[in-house]
Amino acid sequence: MFSFQQLHADPRCGARCGVLHTPHGDVDTPAFMPVGTAATVKGLTVRMVRETGTQVLLANTYHLALRPGEDVIRDLGGLHQFMGWDGPILTDSGGFQIFSLATNRRVTEEGVVFRSHIDGKLLELSPERAVEIQEALGSDIAMVLDHVVPLPNEPDAVRDACQRSIRWADRCRSAAKRTDQAMFAIVQGGLDGDLRVQCARQLVALDFPGYAIGGLSVGEEPVEMYRVLDVTCPELPPDRVRYLMGVGTPQDMLESIQRGVDLFDCVLPTRNGRNALAFTDFGPLKLRNLKHQRDNRPIDSTCPCPACRHSRGYLRHLFMAGEMLGPILLSAHNIAYYQRLLADARAAVQSGGFSEFVQAKRNRWRLGQDTQSQ
Repeated sequence: MFSFQQLHADPRCGARCGVLHTPHGDVDTPAFMPVGTAATVKGLTVRMVRETGTQVLLANTYHLALRPGEDVIRDLGGLHQFMGWDGPILTDSGGFQIFSLATNRRVTEEGVVFRSHIDGKLLELSPERAVEIQEALGSDIAMVLDHVVPLPNEPDAVRDACQRSIRWADRCRSAAKRTDQAMFAIVQGGLDGDLRVQCARQLVALDFPGYAIGGLSVGEEPVEMYRVLDVTCPELPPDRVRYLMGVGTPQDMLESIQRGVDLFDCVLPTRNGRNALAFTDFGPLKLRNLKHQRDNRPIDSTCPCPACRHSRGYLRHLFMAGEMLGPILLSAHNIAYYQRLLADARAAVQSGGFSEFVQAKRNRWRLGQDTQSQ
């Protein structure tokens, strides 16, 4: 019911492509998951999301447990039926909120207690409770609860969070009951390469169906993240999918694929879309800039998304007028850009030319940023 099949590997780097088989369909990897935190990708219908080329979505345990509650979603037929998405869904466990809501939580060995950012009520999230919620939601992939800390950080704090994450992963594994839901472990360890390797080896020994690399893109420089991937990816089994959590930019995704990563999620495409920034092969376009006012060109003449049926001048007008259509169109464009980028990356791996593909993209992004007044 759930498995990962590697189809091609580039012999000159770690890049690979494959297929992730799930109960709600297959996912071609490398793949990007748009973030649907509260069971919706902000501003887009599921049909619009599907038309971007998206095959799998991400939703969030913490937020859905608070509102509307996992029992409500279960009673309405589970997360797929609730949000009208018939493809695969991965649910994050709430571990990232330990980092992002640090002022509203308390961590112990038992778990974490959050004070709701909505109404101040307490939410207790132990490893067992995180599994219980995700099983009620009915996602295809559930993540273990992990302890995420900001970077850089004190070595003792990173080590303690890493070791706690391993213990919590074992507890999650023991608590799991559904046979139609895969569970992924999460490698922690901050920027300490030795700690990352130790964590990966201990989690691999527990034999999870997939492995994530967490605790990155939380304050460190990109080169530091790449160094962590260089030592972590080789420790993960080739027959299991590798998921880099919360990353990233187009550049970060290609660099990570080159090191062996298969799966990504990030809020950047939709967040930037809501703020009038469009991703392109020639760097980002800031559509509020005055230079776009009379520009009758689309964002990208080769892009089939609904935003690219309009001129840059019209899109700028929507944002300047405060019309909700602007954020909707640019969110759709940015997700479509990410999906086309990864489809091209898969093709490059299949042809054995992934390194050349990455270099060509780097050159175009650099040229665009050098020649365009943003």
